[in-house]
Amino acid sequence: MPLAVQTTADHARSGIDTEAEFAEIVDQLTRRGLLVGGLGGAALFGLAGCGDRDRPAGTRSPAAVMISHEYGTTQVPGHPERVATVGYNDQDFVLALGIVPVTTRGWYENYNRLPWVQQATRGKGVADTAGSAEINYEALAATHPDVILALYEDIDRPTYQKLSAIAPTVVKGAKYPADTIPWRDELLLTGKALGRESEARTLLARVEAKINTARKEHPEFAGTVLVVDYGPENGGHWLVPAGDPRRALFDDLGFAAQSTGKDVSAERVDLLDRDILFVEGATKRQMLAAPAFARLSVVTQGRTLYTGFDSRLSAALSYDGPQALLYALDILVPQLANALAGRPVANLDEA
Repeated sequence: MPLAVQTTADHARSGIDTEAEFAEIVDQLTRRGLLVGGLGGAALFGLAGCGDRDRPAGTRSPAAVMISHEYGTTQVPGHPERVATVGYNDQDFVLALGIVPVTTRGWYENYNRLPWVQQATRGKGVADTAGSAEINYEALAATHPDVILALYEDIDRPTYQKLSAIAPTVVKGAKYPADTIPWRDELLLTGKALGRESEARTLLARVEAKINTARKEHPEFAGTVLVVDYGPENGGHWLVPAGDPRRALFDDLGFAAQSTGKDVSAERVDLLDRDILFVEGATKRQMLAAPAFARLSVVTQGRTLYTGFDSRLSAALSYDGPQALLYALDILVPQLANALAGRPVANLDEA
């Protein structure tokens, strides 16, 4: 994925360009006492599983879990307690499974104020010391993680190796395109890595049930063409294609996508004029300032929904963890139904 245009990051990948630089950071951490006894390279795996030090004598450690991914297989200690995330939305899945990460990747600036995050962290939020545009390896290592999740990010092999030198690292499978992993797969993979597969399947069933209820109550959604115009506040239009995580929830509800995806010039705004339009990343006032857009039938007939990148709804659609999706469904389903039925739709900038 990363999906969002707003926020703290343009998605640069690795903050360390050479192995020499990485070795220097390892040496610095060792001398500061942040890592034990001159660890280097893969020996840093000794940081993982630190929760075992507090395990009562005679108690058997939970079995380790083997996770296959695009760079091989990672052995994750059973039921890891200190979980770090560097994928842009990975923390949302970890929180839903009852674990507050020791550090996360910065993305949406309002993340810690989101209602499901507030509830999961008892109002404390999560730390985002792992970096934003670039991964902060030093800060990440200082949190002594048992495991690092790097699922919703395009991690190359050198970055994977640097992360794995800090703790066992789980990345997405090779079958997924760059920056893409479906929310169902991310939930189940996170559950497996954390030893919480049962909880993950329960959450999956809960979201699926809500989606199925919406589809049953609103058969008019099926096959209706919904266009997602992503990030148009500066005049450009990026139409999210079918299968892209940014419109996953709309696809799940049964909506069809437009045949034309990606960048659309201002001269071809007619491509937005389908059954329903969802504008993410600009307000209604901003969009109506463009006469060609304002004349579209989908606009004049009230079949357009608007939300800015600073809204809770936009964050929910981008993070797309199970609790985020439940939040988004509560807001979107009635407003989508209103739009198709010719009823007024709510202003979703504050949703």
